[in-house]
Amino acid sequence: MNCNALEEGSPGRWQMLVLLALTLVLSMTTWFSASAVIPQLRHEWHLSNNAAAWLTIAVQLGFVCGALVSSFLNVSDIVSPKHVILGGTIGAATANGLLELAGAGDIGIALRFATGFFLAGVYPPALKLMATWFRRGRGVALGILVGAIVLGQAMPHLINGLGGLDWRVVIYMTSALTLIGGLIAEFAVKEGPAPFPTATFDPTQVWRVFANRGVRLASFGYFGHMWELFAMYAWFMLFFSEALVARGTTVGSAAAFATFAVIAVGALGCWVGGILGDRWGRTRTTALMMAISGSCCILIGLLFGSSPWLLLIVGLVWGFTVVADSAQFSAMVTELADQSYVGTALTLQLAVGFILTIVTIWLIPLVADAFGWRWVFAFLAPGPALGVLAMLRLKSLPESARLAGGIG
Repeated sequence: MNCNALEEGSPGRWQMLVLLALTLVLSMTTWFSASAVIPQLRHEWHLSNNAAAWLTIAVQLGFVCGALVSSFLNVSDIVSPKHVILGGTIGAATANGLLELAGAGDIGIALRFATGFFLAGVYPPALKLMATWFRRGRGVALGILVGAIVLGQAMPHLINGLGGLDWRVVIYMTSALTLIGGLIAEFAVKEGPAPFPTATFDPTQVWRVFANRGVRLASFGYFGHMWELFAMYAWFMLFFSEALVARGTTVGSAAAFATFAVIAVGALGCWVGGILGDRWGRTRTTALMMAISGSCCILIGLLFGSSPWLLLIVGLVWGFTVVADSAQFSAMVTELADQSYVGTALTLQLAVGFILTIVTIWLIPLVADAFGWRWVFAFLAPGPALGVLAMLRLKSLPESARLAGGIG
């Protein structure tokens, strides 16, 4: 590894960061593309509420399966990340575009599963590819990439708020953007001056990942973070809508715009989290962000039915902090894992984390039925609380066990 080049700043690394961030903004629009047009699909496909929810859950489940397959086959460590990203975007764009021909919920859910499966070939390889350009400042770089992913995932809510577009146009546009993102990665992005060591196929690496104590604790922190993140993303719009109804306020497009703002502000949070992670320490940063976001899980319920603007302010703080730590968990894994199998470790961490998102996305409506929407997000608070404990434990490990500066 050419550490000197990385410490001094490799020429062109910021250009590569911009191009790869653009790749992810464009590619991740297919993640929530169907969510943006669920009202139209519900009417046209005669979907039940449960079937409509599965259009979102299926993407999470597909991502998990794709990530597990990739981990077992060591795809991200054997094949060039650029090629993996291109293949993933082609598959995701195709599966997403075929929604126009689905005509029914069951086929649509299967296609959403396929979309998530192929997106597993976009997210983890992009993180690994950017790490080849950054050793110093890696937290900021990965934070910007995760922020790009967040912005891409938020875009369908903006489209939903603007309204007026036929759902097929939304699907076609997001498929085209995803494909363009893959082409940018393939033909414009280059691997950095410090590539990770070449790996050989070794499926036993899947089981060895969590044997590394540092990786295990970093992953436990990530799992607490993921327990909260996507359930908040998936259900905030309905929570905000119910809060407006409880106050006797017309919903209109307010809930969609509020949700876009709450999710999109996380892109700024990822950048700030990256700066803090590099300068103040990753464990300190992640613990702080999870402490704040976990508090918001409870506070926002206490404000249910109060001023929409007050609710939105808390939502923006929550949206900022709930994802500000995300990239730092990935950065820790790139620094602590076996350097020949960083891609496998990243992909496995993401896979287990996304399994948890399926559980919480499914459980939130059940909690709402039992206790009402006021307290539904309090159910998520234990996740970041346990994540804080994992980060404090990681921080206490001897310096030799943590390998990289910036983790403390």
